[in-house]
Amino acid sequence: MKKLIPALMAACACASVGAQDMGKLLATGGVSQLEGAGGGGLTPWALITGYGTRDSWGANAHLTYVSTQDYQLNTYGVAVGLADRVELSLARQEFQGSLAPLDKLNIKQDIAGVKVKLFGDAVYEQDSWVPQVAAGVMYKKNKGIDGLGALGVTNVKQLGAKDDSDYDYYISATKLYLEYSLLLNATLRATRANQMGILGFGGDRNEDRRLKPEFSAAYLINRKLALGAEYRRKPHNLGVDNEKAYYDVFLAIFPNRHVSATVAYANLGDITIFNPKKQKGLYLSLQAGF
Repeated sequence: MKKLIPALMAACACASVGAQDMGKLLATGGVSQLEGAGGGGLTPWALITGYGTRDSWGANAHLTYVSTQDYQLNTYGVAVGLADRVELSLARQEFQGSLAPLDKLNIKQDIAGVKVKLFGDAVYEQDSWVPQVAAGVMYKKNKGIDGLGALGVTNVKQLGAKDDSDYDYYISATKLYLEYSLLLNATLRATRANQMGILGFGGDRNEDRRLKPEFSAAYLINRKLALGAEYRRKPHNLGVDNEKAYYDVFLAIFPNRHVSATVAYANLGDITIFNPKKQKGLYLSLQAGF
């Protein structure tokens, strides 16, 4: 991961798509979601990250913190948008337990993503009902389990997962209605990931990739402030993990094109049968870029 981030930034610097111009409207670069893609906090959007136009490029780095009653999730990463057409992203997730019997739990996962805009323009084609549509893929690699060595558990396969790496495929449609200051997004994801892959992929209950819907809506209070909500369906592949849907209510702040912040109330549902209660709490994300 440490070697990949400089390589991605170098690729951005060498991109032959013209000088960086930051010509897109404020807030239309989105924020960084938990897996590194541009969009909302829980789900990717069809918008390409950064503020570079079709003759330019944009890039950002993010840090996200989620804290529930029993767990903490930290993610960080970088993303580059090229010619408002292609998005490349890298992210690392670190999942930690805070309550016995999982208070020593520590799981890391690396995610590399690519998103390509297919057609439409969410912002500038206001006279058309056609949304902006993009397709993406995320490669996820679980790095193993720390803190459960006394139980002999060091890999997600020992919890019932079939694999410790896999791909998520998705297609997103996003439309911004400037007249109503309203953004709507729908994403359909083909996935085998348990808790985004933190608990591996596939399991004893199901091992096939399945289609799961995700939705976002945001009201632009003004040019620098957006209030919204998200919902993300999840598979339930593991007998030891009664996985449920994620959802949140968020407030995103865009003071300028270089910095944004998102604060949310997030509900991540049940996470493992060992701490059997709905996990809900604070979501905080900071993003800096151009």
